[in-house]
Amino acid sequence: MNAAEQARSVQLTSKIAAVVNLFKAEFPDAKADLKPWCNDPDTQEWVDPESIDIGFHLPGWSPRFQGRSILVQIRFHEDPLEKTYQLIGLETAAFNHNGEAWRLSTVHNWELEGVSPPKPDVVAKMQNFCRQVFLLFHS
Repeated sequence: MNAAEQARSVQLTSKIAAVVNLFKAEFPDAKADLKPWCNDPDTQEWVDPESIDIGFHLPGWSPRFQGRSILVQIRFHEDPLEKTYQLIGLETAAFNHNGEAWRLSTVHNWELEGVSPPKPDVVAKMQNFCRQVFLLFHS
């Protein structure tokens, strides 16, 4: 679900802002998009209501990234008994003019997959960003 729609409390809003700052610390040229999903019925059927989704757009196509935009989905699981949300992991995907270029998931094995992988320094920075988000939501 769009991060802008998930910002329902001061605490969660500040964590969303911290995620944006963590990403920009690794990739200063990126511009955050707190509403990466369109509001049409076809798109909305794919939206996960238990995630915080943020898009990041680069100033142009980047050969280091092998893409222009990155979608970050912070995935949660709701514990109905405790009425709390537990962080499951992050799904990140980079997109270029051909569609999805690569994907990095912390839900599985933290390995990057895709047809157009980024440079190793980008992978290391993405993994560091993911670790920082885990620390943020577990504090």
